[in-house]
Amino acid sequence: MSSELDPSLFGKRVQQQQFTSMDPNKHMASLFGDYDENDDDWDELCDKVPKSPFVLTGLPPEIEEGNVEYKLKLVNPNPDRFEHLVTQMKWRLQEGQGEAIYEIGVEDCGTLSGVSAEELDASLTTLNKMANRLGASITILYKRNVDNDRQVVEVLVRKVPDDQHFIDLRVAVLGNVESGKSSLVGVLTHAELDNGRGRARLNLFRHLHEIQSGRTSSITHEILGFNNMGESVDYHSARTPNEICDRSSKIITFIDLAGHHKYMKTTLFGLAAHLPDFAMLVINGSTGVVGTTREHFGYALALQVPVFVVINKIDLCSKVSVQQTVECLRYLFQHTGINLEPFFVETADDVVQAADKLVEKSICPIFAISCTTGENIDLLKKFLNILPPRLSVIDQERLSKLPVEYRIDEIFSSAQPGSVVVGGTLRNGTVHEGENYLVGPLSNGDFIPIKVTKIQRYRVPRRMVRAGQSASLSIPHIEGSKLRKGMVIVSSTSNPIACYDFVAEIYLLHHANSIQKGFQATVHIENVRQTAQIIAMDKDELRMNEHAIVTFRFKLRSEYVPEGSQLIFRSGETKGGGRVIRIIPC
Repeated sequence: MSSELDPSLFGKRVQQQQFTSMDPNKHMASLFGDYDENDDDWDELCDKVPKSPFVLTGLPPEIEEGNVEYKLKLVNPNPDRFEHLVTQMKWRLQEGQGEAIYEIGVEDCGTLSGVSAEELDASLTTLNKMANRLGASITILYKRNVDNDRQVVEVLVRKVPDDQHFIDLRVAVLGNVESGKSSLVGVLTHAELDNGRGRARLNLFRHLHEIQSGRTSSITHEILGFNNMGESVDYHSARTPNEICDRSSKIITFIDLAGHHKYMKTTLFGLAAHLPDFAMLVINGSTGVVGTTREHFGYALALQVPVFVVINKIDLCSKVSVQQTVECLRYLFQHTGINLEPFFVETADDVVQAADKLVEKSICPIFAISCTTGENIDLLKKFLNILPPRLSVIDQERLSKLPVEYRIDEIFSSAQPGSVVVGGTLRNGTVHEGENYLVGPLSNGDFIPIKVTKIQRYRVPRRMVRAGQSASLSIPHIEGSKLRKGMVIVSSTSNPIACYDFVAEIYLLHHANSIQKGFQATVHIENVRQTAQIIAMDKDELRMNEHAIVTFRFKLRSEYVPEGSQLIFRSGETKGGGRVIRIIPC
């Protein structure tokens, strides 16, 4: 179906097209209920969005930073040149945390000149020798013919860093109820198509009421692996998570979140606490942008998580429905001032461009797939395979050198007496097995010493965990106190401070009138979720799309709040976001 869609409707790789410059937090009210999807004017508003007349004719000029390298050809380089090329590849791999993209047949300016068949064979031979020197592998992503039987080839070079077992990414799965989120994750991770009645989603459900209702109400994690050749490693080819990890050089962790409005607090906690690298917004092709779709999209933007879109169930809808959904997304981008361009992915060539530009937040890739027929599932898997990490090597090293800060978002019982297992994400530092740390804040705001006795990642024992990675830690049971979600494990030499009050710069995304001093809402700050009250404000009232400096006070207990963290607050139909400026110690 997708191959028959009119490309001009999707603005395929618009050349430097920019929307009107404005405050990124301003004019976002339409994402949070400013427009009702059932309004008679909604379709008319979408039809008014201008269509882009531009189509991709080349690549952007090469830049020195990043993991993408352009090479016109690599034919029999001399020894000095070869050593320079190896050093260059090592740099690109470091920039991509073990992954680099080589464009063969492309000039530095982005012109697609192409190479002959003989030159292509020689270039691939040289590229393979360079990869072997570094212990890396190469995979041809696609070949494209240009004029005079010349070709342009895209090659993925992958090398897992020496101190890591595999490259890992976290993808939050968002979307309205009945959009097919769990079914899609089930199809991706188990390599079995859905039967049209939700069979694929049964592999993800954790509770009986989820199976009976067909609705996700909890946070579920599933993994999909890729080996050095770019082939998927799932539960069909590898029966256990341990085997998937052993056979994979890259792991995608899907964080499946609830779509029903009833479970919005759980969804927000998963989106904020689990620190996803990307968000996959799933839309039902038959119903379009309805229900909580826009709200989920808005929360991901407020937390600065890059989003790509999957239009699901295209076997049940017409081409017009898919086109209308994309036009609704285009309208939202323009109306909210988001500097994004819809990019409809139809070919392997589109996949590479989408993965490259998503991290830069200049486009929003859109896939049209079917979990029943399997249409375009291979394109989505290829996209996930080459999707680069958000953090650069420099950022990773900087975070690893900071004091330990491990955010607890799950508590599990342990079979070993006297111990408990906590799950979460390491925000900063490096945690080693057998070392001593502090955990808290407890009910009185104190932090107490603990020892990490075991570490597991994806149910596989590890000796250490680095910044940005998720892991489960086994720690001693705390007598007289109860561990809870929202706590943090920090370095034993640090001086952690808990707070009841903190100052934040906030903006109001949706509200009927305005909020004033005394307003209460549920505040989400990473893994912290608690009711807080505004006890001070730098203005008398705050209206929609306005900013203010406020002081929040937690109602129940003190929390560990890092300065600079993004926050979201929500109370009924009132929604807003912001950033923590400073904390006021207890």
